[in-house]
Amino acid sequence: KGASTRLKTYNSLLVVVVFFCLVLAIEGCYSFRGGSVPLHLKTIAIPLFDDQSGSAEPTVRERFTIKLIERFRQDNSLTIAEQSVAHALLEGVLTGIHDEPYLVSPGETVSRRKVSVTVRVTYRDMTLKKQIWEKTFSNYGIYDPNVDPKQRDVAITAAIEKLTEDILNEVVASW
Repeated sequence: KGASTRLKTYNSLLVVVVFFCLVLAIEGCYSFRGGSVPLHLKTIAIPLFDDQSGSAEPTVRERFTIKLIERFRQDNSLTIAEQSVAHALLEGVLTGIHDEPYLVSPGETVSRRKVSVTVRVTYRDMTLKKQIWEKTFSNYGIYDPNVDPKQRDVAITAAIEKLTEDILNEVVASW
């Protein structure tokens, strides 16, 4: 009877180990990103984005460009390079920063506002001399206008965070 119990325990343990090995093997084969960057693209240039939003945000294009470059450095799929030697080029224009009521409390008081940032981006393969895509991205941040005037800036930063992640994912997954 003792050998039978040990055999069942051994078989149960074996099933668990095999299951975890399969999970690890499948995880290694699957990527959550839709694709990967072609082998001939090793570097990317990201020049300062233009600001045609008409907003009164004096540093938004610099903040956006810096955050986008940081995203690519953290991801490490492509190395940031000067435009004259880069294999790929990512250019863009901030086309809109719009602020609107998001949540209205009783008494018609706006308790939350939504600030949306929109950007048009062009991605080019400089090695093959072709445009890969041109797309418009938009995202937003929410803030309480009754707390602190700086909350709007925090919401713009949140929108920039989301946008730069969307753009990075599109660059890496567009293949």
